[in-house]
Amino acid sequence: MGFHPVDLLIILLFGLALFGPRALQSVARNLGRGVGQARVVKDKIKEELQVEELSQISESIPRLPLNTREAASLLLKEQKEKRPSEGTAQSRASETNERVVRDSAASA
Repeated sequence: MGFHPVDLLIILLFGLALFGPRALQSVARNLGRGVGQARVVKDKIKEELQVEELSQISESIPRLPLNTREAASLLLKEQKEKRPSEGTAQSRASETNERVVRDSAASA
């Protein structure tokens, strides 16, 4: 949702009428300098941040579910990891329970 060139022209003319040509020129110059300084600061911050360390830290932080579907899937993963291989009757029952949990989380 940007500006149309006609909108920018109207804003420029309004600023010219309000401030005058010299004041508008100095405002534009100062705005350009400010944007340049902001870019320099942004680049310095990016150089100082070590992305690899941040990604390793973020992997070590446990992930919290954002909705019921994610909560149910995390619980199901934990149950699968904790369980050793079970008999076929028990595994069928657990698969049925998992489907019920998934369906109830999907409908929520």
